[in-house]
Amino acid sequence: MLTMNILFVCHANTSRSIMAETLLRRMFEERGLNHRFHVDSAGVAAYARDGALVSLDTRFALRDHGIHVGEEMRSRDLKRNLHLLEDADLVLAMTAEQKEIVARMPQAVGKALHTLRGYVGDEGDIADPAAKDGSVFEETCRFIKGCLDHALPRMLTSAA
Repeated sequence: MLTMNILFVCHANTSRSIMAETLLRRMFEERGLNHRFHVDSAGVAAYARDGALVSLDTRFALRDHGIHVGEEMRSRDLKRNLHLLEDADLVLAMTAEQKEIVARMPQAVGKALHTLRGYVGDEGDIADPAAKDGSVFEETCRFIKGCLDHALPRMLTSAA
């Protein structure tokens, strides 16, 4: 059985894409499907860096979902980690702008590339909670979790 590789992208890979990565990984683990799916995330903005700390507010928001994000989890810059895109079967961006940035990369040719909201039949972007209070991070995390709940059946069908 082949593994499906899913890549989430956002601007800096310190909040939204980390939330999506860890939430989806937990969903697969809870269903005993983590051997069939590999989930990663990366940042696509010019200011994305390898090794930046995951936002403290992101850690708190994920903790509310029973997920502990340790200090070992750090951001990744997609431009420096193109293997993540090369290996991806499905790429899900938080915004249309991020989707377009990825679409311009040669490694994205032929990839299933969507915004997360578009993948579940919705429209619009998932706004960056950076520089906002903790409640915005919690709301963003809940919204991403809801999108992933809707996306899961499609992912399972795609991987079958």
